[in-house]
Amino acid sequence: MVELSGVLGVGMIALGMVLTPGPNMIYLVSRSITQGRRAGVVSLGGVAVGFLVYLLATNLGLSVVFLAVPELYVAVKLAGAGYLAYLAWCALRPGGVSVFAPKEMPRDSPRRLFTMGLMTNLLNPKIAIMYLSLIPQFISLEAGNVLLQGFVLGSVQIAVALTVNLSIVLAAGSIAVFLARRPSWLRAQRYLMGTALGLLAVSVATDTSAPATSG
Repeated sequence: MVELSGVLGVGMIALGMVLTPGPNMIYLVSRSITQGRRAGVVSLGGVAVGFLVYLLATNLGLSVVFLAVPELYVAVKLAGAGYLAYLAWCALRPGGVSVFAPKEMPRDSPRRLFTMGLMTNLLNPKIAIMYLSLIPQFISLEAGNVLLQGFVLGSVQIAVALTVNLSIVLAAGSIAVFLARRPSWLRAQRYLMGTALGLLAVSVATDTSAPATSG
């Protein structure tokens, strides 16, 4: 039996992370704006499969590898923090571009859209950190089947992430038009995004907690 506090905790973390612009949001928004909502939804399908890969890998013992080789865990965490810091710099640097600013992008086939969505998610440091370090902390040994808890809590994260991302995909075009007519709002959105990414990068880099195991 999964504890309610664990479900709520994972739900809040998932909501906070999906609302913090990162690789998934940037890719989904850019595709929705340049190629339409259908392309965004197809890309989101690839992102969803990426979540399932992390869910299966984590619950089948991937976190045990990081417990056995803590140096590898630290390397992955620092690499993720560095990537988030790079995204923050791209948003805050002079001449940076908002995630909702229209960009010229080639029109890709559904198969490529799906694959790119999958790879974007698999290489997303935010998702790796969530599955390998954050979600396992809400698993209770006293609550019963640890493996089942891991799958249930991971499913909560996936449900939250897909619901929010689908809403963003469907609204991306309208948001882009709205912001394009208000340059000051577009700049404000860019600065907020960059600041949020920078704070997340610092938080990840300075976190001294060890990876938890869900297996």
